[in-house]
Amino acid sequence: MAAETDSAHPSYTDLVKVFTRIGLLSFGGPAGQIALMQHELVDRRGWVEQGAFLRALNLCHLLPGPEAQQLATWIGWRLHGWRGGLASGLLFVLPGALVMLALSLLYALAAGLSWFAALFLGVKAAVLAIVAQALLRIAGRALGTRFKLLLAALALAVLAAGVPFPAVILGAALIGALAGTVRPDWLGAHAVAPGNVALPSKRRLALQTVATIALWSAIWAAPMVLIAATLGRGHVLWGIGAFFARLAVVTFGGAYAVLAYMAQAAVTHYHWLSAGEMADGLGLAETTPGPLIMVTQFVGFLAAWRDPAPFSPWLAALLGAGLTTWVTFAPCFLWIFACAPWMERLERVRVLQSALAAITAAVVGVVAHLAAWFALHVLFLRPQAGPLGLPDLLSFDWRAGLIAAGAALLLFRVRRGVMEVLAFSALAGLVLGAA
Repeated sequence: MAAETDSAHPSYTDLVKVFTRIGLLSFGGPAGQIALMQHELVDRRGWVEQGAFLRALNLCHLLPGPEAQQLATWIGWRLHGWRGGLASGLLFVLPGALVMLALSLLYALAAGLSWFAALFLGVKAAVLAIVAQALLRIAGRALGTRFKLLLAALALAVLAAGVPFPAVILGAALIGALAGTVRPDWLGAHAVAPGNVALPSKRRLALQTVATIALWSAIWAAPMVLIAATLGRGHVLWGIGAFFARLAVVTFGGAYAVLAYMAQAAVTHYHWLSAGEMADGLGLAETTPGPLIMVTQFVGFLAAWRDPAPFSPWLAALLGAGLTTWVTFAPCFLWIFACAPWMERLERVRVLQSALAAITAAVVGVVAHLAAWFALHVLFLRPQAGPLGLPDLLSFDWRAGLIAAGAALLLFRVRRGVMEVLAFSALAGLVLGAA
């Protein structure tokens, strides 16, 4: 199909209109979201050249955070500077954030009702099949060599041994950087060959980068400074903000890569919600447009809802959700506005490309760990009551197992979409919940 070039240089108003549409239709995870931007901005309107689009996507894979949202921000920045980047990045996130907030409110209101528990029995079971599908897709894309397969297995093993997720990502990056200098073929990483395009001077780029980092670091930290000054560092909002700000720095490899770390910390360390509620939140996030990492908002909402003082539960929950969204997504603008001008230089650094390839391989082990963690807590009523901390086999929930098997059949054999699978599983939960 020939490109419908509304304009090679669209107006700011046109940019806002198109990204409003993209924000409302960005279902299907990063693959679907990137495909939607490819269709709307490269194929249909010709606003971005194909090569530039792919190079920017490579940069976004190098950065922590949701790559599709960062790609949207980069496109806006390329077309209209920081104003365009803010508009496109915010419009990509806001529709999903508002939908997730509404769903969190409904979830809090309906908690404890028998029909609601039955409904989410099905949602949690569907999440198992969805995570399994994500694991297979990521593995198929990331494990192209034996060395990458070894990295994935090593990541799974050290996570199971209790090593923190950030340490796994850092270790993978260091191994990848080392392997890239000695045996780059182990990772299959290739830096872009230098071209004939004149690059901006390093001095000018460095000055711009320092100013950008200072500005966006202040924006990122502003609500935390306010909380520390008014509520103190012992308040739940400080704990929420500090945790999710740290998480934003290590969110390499997509949302599934950090969900296990986030879920275990939120459930077992902070006790903000239960493992079942964490699975519920992921199911809700799958039904909303925008990045899957929006599930963090659900966690922040419930954490503040349950420890609201000195606010009412509703106000505390709104503050918790807003704070979580702020500290999760503000860094995305920092990374893009600081790094985008360096893009052509970064693509030529083999060590960075090798480190990214190793992180991507390790993410497969991380997602496998997440799948196992969810399976234990969804399929067994007593997930750690057996010998050696294994599940009590007598506590197996046959209803969850049956729905999970049906969801897997729909995803893998019938090839139905995530929304349809979630709807089927929720209905099955209502039916079997009375059993």
